[in-house]
Amino acid sequence: MESASTESSRSKTAWRCRWASSASPSSARASTFPQRADVAAVNARQSPSGLLSIGQVLARLQDDFADLTPSKLRFLEEQGLVTPERTKSGYRKFSQEHIERLRLILTLQRDHYLPLKVIAEVLEELDAGRDPIIPGAAPRSASSVLSPKHVLSGDELRRATGASPRFLGEAIAAGLLPAAEVFPHDAVAQLTALLKLAERGITPRHLRALRVAAERDADLVSHAVSTRGVKSSTPAGVEDSLEIAGYLETVRSGVLRRRFSAQ
Repeated sequence: MESASTESSRSKTAWRCRWASSASPSSARASTFPQRADVAAVNARQSPSGLLSIGQVLARLQDDFADLTPSKLRFLEEQGLVTPERTKSGYRKFSQEHIERLRLILTLQRDHYLPLKVIAEVLEELDAGRDPIIPGAAPRSASSVLSPKHVLSGDELRRATGASPRFLGEAIAAGLLPAAEVFPHDAVAQLTALLKLAERGITPRHLRALRVAAERDADLVSHAVSTRGVKSSTPAGVEDSLEIAGYLETVRSGVLRRRFSAQ
C-alpha cells in the first residue's frame, strides 16, 4: 500500500469535529434501513494508515445519503469544501475527519437546503475554531447539526412538538411534511410552525395552496437550471437549484412583509 503524502493544505485536516462519529444517522435509521451486507466487508479493507478510498467513503455514507456518488465527491473537492490526501499515484484518500466533514456538508445541504457557498462559510468558521449559527427558519449551532437524533420517527416528532397523531396526519395529507417513516430534524420546526398557525386559525388544509405554489416554484427552478445546460440531477444542478430557490424565498418573504407593512 502506498503511503499518503501530506498536502500543503494540511491545516485543514487539523480541523476538529466537535461531534462524535457516534452521531451517525445510521443508528437512528437502523430499524428502517438495515445496514447493507457489503459495508462491513468494505470497511474491513480499510488501509493500515486508516485512510479510505472513494469506494470505502461511499460505503460509509450512502446508507444515509443515497444520492452520493464519486462525481459528487469530486465536485465537493473542486469547490474546496473537502481536501482528501493523495497517494504518490494520485489516488484520493480520506481520513475519519474527512468523513465527518462530508457528513456535515451533506446534512446541511439535504436538511437545511443551504447552497455550497453558505456551507463553505460555515466550514471556514469551524476551521477557525468558532461554532457558527446555521441560517434558517430555526437557527441552530453547527455543532448541534449532527446530534444523534437528527432523524425522528413519527412518535418522536409528535413528542417533540406536542402535535396529535391527527394533526401530523393532516400535515402529511396536505403535502407539507413527507409521508415517511422517519423525518429530518427540521421537521420539528416545520410542524411547530404549523401548530402555531393552527392556533391562529390557519390549518394544514388551508395551506394546500402553499404546497401547490412551492411545486410551481420547483418547476420554475428546474426550467431555469435546464436552460443553462445543466442537468438538475447532477451535483452542480442541485447546487444551482438550491441557490435559485434561496433567491425566490428572499423575494417572496420581502413581498409578504411589504404587503403587511403597507396596511
